[in-house]
Amino acid sequence: MIPVRAYQGCRVGVLGLGRSGLSAARALIAGGAEVIVWDDDEAARAAAAAEGVAVADPARALDGMAALIVSPGIPHLYPAPHPVVAAAQEAGVPVDNDIGLFFRSLASGSWDGFETPPRVVAVTGSNGKSTTCALIHHVLQEAGRPSQLAGNIGRGVLDIDPPDNGEVLVLELSSYQLELARALTPDVGVFTNLSPDHLERHGGIGGYFAAKRRLFAEGGPDRAVIGVDEMEGRFLAGQISQGRGDDAVIRISAGRKLADAGWAVFARRGFLAEWRRGRQVAALDLRALPGLAGAHNHQNACAAWAALRALGLAPRAIEAGFRRFTGLAHRTQLVAEIGGVRFVNDSKATNAVAAARALAAFPAIRWIAGGRGKEGGEETLRAHLENVRKAYLIGENAADLARLLGDVPHEICGTMERAVARAAGEAEPGDTVLLAPAAASFDQYADFEARGEDFIARVAALEAG
Repeated sequence: MIPVRAYQGCRVGVLGLGRSGLSAARALIAGGAEVIVWDDDEAARAAAAAEGVAVADPARALDGMAALIVSPGIPHLYPAPHPVVAAAQEAGVPVDNDIGLFFRSLASGSWDGFETPPRVVAVTGSNGKSTTCALIHHVLQEAGRPSQLAGNIGRGVLDIDPPDNGEVLVLELSSYQLELARALTPDVGVFTNLSPDHLERHGGIGGYFAAKRRLFAEGGPDRAVIGVDEMEGRFLAGQISQGRGDDAVIRISAGRKLADAGWAVFARRGFLAEWRRGRQVAALDLRALPGLAGAHNHQNACAAWAALRALGLAPRAIEAGFRRFTGLAHRTQLVAEIGGVRFVNDSKATNAVAAARALAAFPAIRWIAGGRGKEGGEETLRAHLENVRKAYLIGENAADLARLLGDVPHEICGTMERAVARAAGEAEPGDTVLLAPAAASFDQYADFEARGEDFIARVAALEAG
């Protein structure tokens, strides 16, 4: 645990008692704060009370409150602030989250005795964050460098162990986490890409990008790894860079050569290349790496390679780690091959752009898609349907997806059980049955992991039967 000592002897409210909320409450208590917590869910309040945490509505205790700590899923601006957040804003009480507390509390007196201070790598972007973080963490461990994984992946940021000499903390940070944090000070910041997502929460694509941009504008990392395949990334790199030869910015691309940049890592036709000051300094054939299949994973590889090089790792050490990376569950995960048909779980493809990237990675696809629809990205998805032999649609937005598919063969199945059965029954050797929903899971599942596990269970039943 990272104790939060900035509020010793002060009253602090915590709103939202999911993983990050409870973690923040415990860390504040460990640092000597007087903490009161609240959640709109009665069961969550009961669980906190069972731990001995004081439960009360913070809106009624704002007088003299030093800060209100808000969980990421609770809106504080768009589409409308939660009533407790609105009351805190009206009363002038500072609003923060666990990420802000983490960056304010991480360094301690013990660091004075370290030969090499701990470092923080923070990764954001629309797609590829989890794989990029896991890949960085994996390579560090393979190279014998101590590392912890936290944020949206692994443990909550305040639940990690206090870092040791030379340790690297790898954080996956969402737009929800970044938009509210009052402190952001990573050593290496990574921006993978941008595509429409969470638009209602951020008041549109501009607000969404602004939340991501805070990691660099507010945090000022020593090294910034920026994906420049979209205009927002190019804009961000241009804002940070002091000139074409500025090594503080490492530009990355999944499809075009960047030899004119001061420091760049890019992938073309399955080959990764690192260029620095006008010459190539390293290269790697990504095509034979099973844990990094597809162009979208080649972008993740470029981002991880750049971050690891910024940390001082040699190309040989990175390549060795890449070769032993097996990928993450629910991200283009090969579940089984039955009768020459591959079954791939990409339940994490919760928006149209992520699903389009999965569709581009496989030929002859039997596509399982649908759930709770998100705004944006439809044209990108429509442009990647050439590999779809037939779609099997589930969830709330099945009818909307059917209209988008047009003449592409499709069938509204409703449930995962029927979709897997129908896709498997019609698939031929060489086909891939791909779960890439292009939608959120909350209409039928608790989260994308539960959706992916259901797919895996249905495929396992096919193997057993």
